[in-house]
Amino acid sequence: MKKLKELGVRISIDDFGTGYSSLNYLKELPIDKLKIDRSFIKGLHTNKQDSMLVSTIISIAKNMKVEVLAEGVEDVAQLNILQQKQCNHVQGYLFSKPEKPDYITQNFKRLQENARKYFAN
Repeated sequence: MKKLKELGVRISIDDFGTGYSSLNYLKELPIDKLKIDRSFIKGLHTNKQDSMLVSTIISIAKNMKVEVLAEGVEDVAQLNILQQKQCNHVQGYLFSKPEKPDYITQNFKRLQENARKYFAN
């Protein structure tokens, strides 16, 4: 993996906090980004434990100087909380459903404009 990094490949840990993801990976792997699993985002504004776990993951990422991305953002309330928690990146149905590459290429400007309405300039 270190040789891949030397080639410019960026490495992310997907679904961090679930399944086989482990804090040991943070120590062992040359990662660039943690992706917070959508299961924590789903209850972000209704479940105190989810909110605390998201804050902790963001804090870990910032302390390790890696980016953090929240998966599964579906509503503005989730987005606002993530912005307050200083999450670097978000993705989810709030912005667009998954699309084929050709669709994204043809509609990039429209998709970009749709996403911009949620962010202050």
